[in-house]
Amino acid sequence: MSENMNVELMYDELKEQASKLFSEKEAALIDKAFRIADECHKNQKRSSGEPYIIHPIAVATIVLNYGMDYQSVAAAMLHDTVEDTDITLDDICKEFGPEIAALVDGLTKLGKVPLDIKDKEEQQAENVRKMLLAMSEDIRVIIIKLADRLHNIRTLNFLPAQKRRDKARETLEIYAPIAHRLGIRAMKEELEDRAISFLDPIGYKEIEESLENQGKSHKEFLETIKKQIGDRVHAVMPDAKLEARIKSVHGIYRKMYIQNKDFDEIYDVYAVRLIVNSTIECYDCLGIIHDMFTPIPGRFKDYISTPKPNMYQSLHTTVLGKAGIPFEVQIRTWDMHHTAEFGIAAHWKYKLGISGKEKIEERLAWIRQLLDSQQEADDVKDIVTTIKNDLVSEEVYVFTPKGDVINLPVGSTVIDFAYAIHSAVGTKMVGAKVGGKIVSLDYKVQTGEIIEILTSSQQGKGPSRDWLNIVKTSSARTKIRAWFKKERREENIAEGRNEFEKEIKRNKIRFTDEELAGVVATLTERNHCATTEDFYAAIGYGGIPLSKVMPFVRDEYHKIVTSKQPEKITVTETKSKKHAVGEGVEIEGLDNCLIKLSRCCAPIPGDEIIGFITRGHGVSVHKRDCSNVPADISSCEEPERWVSARWLSDNVIKEFKASLAIECESRVAMMADVANVLADMRVMINAINTRDLKNGNSIIYITITVKSTDFLNIVISKLKGINGVESVTRSKNG
Repeated sequence: MSENMNVELMYDELKEQASKLFSEKEAALIDKAFRIADECHKNQKRSSGEPYIIHPIAVATIVLNYGMDYQSVAAAMLHDTVEDTDITLDDICKEFGPEIAALVDGLTKLGKVPLDIKDKEEQQAENVRKMLLAMSEDIRVIIIKLADRLHNIRTLNFLPAQKRRDKARETLEIYAPIAHRLGIRAMKEELEDRAISFLDPIGYKEIEESLENQGKSHKEFLETIKKQIGDRVHAVMPDAKLEARIKSVHGIYRKMYIQNKDFDEIYDVYAVRLIVNSTIECYDCLGIIHDMFTPIPGRFKDYISTPKPNMYQSLHTTVLGKAGIPFEVQIRTWDMHHTAEFGIAAHWKYKLGISGKEKIEERLAWIRQLLDSQQEADDVKDIVTTIKNDLVSEEVYVFTPKGDVINLPVGSTVIDFAYAIHSAVGTKMVGAKVGGKIVSLDYKVQTGEIIEILTSSQQGKGPSRDWLNIVKTSSARTKIRAWFKKERREENIAEGRNEFEKEIKRNKIRFTDEELAGVVATLTERNHCATTEDFYAAIGYGGIPLSKVMPFVRDEYHKIVTSKQPEKITVTETKSKKHAVGEGVEIEGLDNCLIKLSRCCAPIPGDEIIGFITRGHGVSVHKRDCSNVPADISSCEEPERWVSARWLSDNVIKEFKASLAIECESRVAMMADVANVLADMRVMINAINTRDLKNGNSIIYITITVKSTDFLNIVISKLKGINGVESVTRSKNG
């Protein structure tokens, strides 16, 4: 068959379908779109060697089969013309009107990546962000885009191996979850199955062979079950329709290779679907099924009373047949069935009584939530993480004390639940009750649980940084980071600088001050931060992970070391100055002597220090403002015994003791509040006592273990936020 005949056959089938579904005028517009697209793409070929026009015809046919309107079919036919040919958007607008032109424009923009974005992950994230924006403006754009991806993955075998894997992974991680959230089941399953066939061809073939080997017995088993159920149900509901299906390859793959189950352990490989006329009949059918077969405990799900986020509704129950083979039964009404099969597209295909645009927008509220979360995030890649983690995973359904249903990905904690209710609830959260009992903050919620969030309006309260490692959902993580970004800037800067420097030391990297400043300046620019303080703050609140910046830091260090290598001999020859090192401190003019930190002032990294040569006990290191250090060294009795000292920039991480004096109101539980704040920050308390003051207040003396003055300042800031604390000062002796 010639190429032109193949094109004509494909288009004739589309044209025939369009003539049945649309008016003569609408079908003529689709035909006009084909003629223009055919002319525009006439000299172009696909990777398979076929005429390019085959792709627009195939995409338009998929869009048509999903019941979309004639504008969507026409736009699908034209979707590559503006991007790949000489035709302009103005030309499309003149020929087809503004609505079709807007759809084509939305699809064209999805393929364009800003020239300044080089990172592949950022490019993917930017594309996803554009998809969500397009969806929020007109959902038909993404349905056409999904159809485009579906046809591309059907013909993926003509691309080079690496491109096949990249496209398949993107399909599995981005497009299939979006199809799932839009409720387009058949498209979602085909995208997943085809993607897995390229990503793990061996695993795919193994499952396919298992299904084929049992093909005959599968068919016989399902036919027997269908007849048994049909005989009982049709006696009372003659209009009920029965269908049978075998689970998708990807569905089996996830359970076998991700959940580590054997083929025989998968209970829903077989499924029978009952479609009836009303919701009452759904529950009547459930009673019949449970009377006929033994239900497996814990395998019943009522998605009618609690629909999935994509508006999927159905009753699911898994039962044991007489042969001891488990199978799933799904029971739903016709309207539920249309929504389950075609998702949001069912509104066009079946016109399910939509009361205007508001109903569709209500179903697509999750898109706006994703976009809002992305606005709060520092890294555009977070939006891809959200889709991978939050949209694709299994879900649990939990309740507020008022009975509102909150759906969350499996593995979500009570903190995720709090932020799902509202950002303010998460921010003020201090605890949670499940079924009336207090639970830990890392408690993972289960379907059906009633959860109460305990909050506090106390000033200074807020989320803990530890929560970033506890939460499951990207939206909760983004909101926690946003809070730290807004409310704790100075703390973030200190924390970020401390973490960055610790990581450099851990990697045994030694920069001069000038080199470090240059590296940080480059990182600031690369991460789109206005100042170095913004860069450190972003590390502090978790917006920039250290794992993202350290490869660049190591590369820069390697370049600097390499550039200095010819100077090695010179450095060795001129190394004459003596230094003593110990306790993370360097003493000038001495070597190989004992160094210890004095107890009288307990200096910690960040304090200005000085050394004192003792008789027989090495060098004692003091804070420069210690009461035992003369204000004027040169005029003291033995100035030669005072020596210069400094903290080592490459000091191994060490903990130091510091003493604080906290003046506060004299009230019950004050000391407990202080202890709780320190416990939340993982700060060790070495000693604590209190005494009353004449003015009616109390003063708490406390000795704690810290790592640096930066961290100590954070601790002091937290303590000052406790209700009733008037001042927190560092004691002269620590």
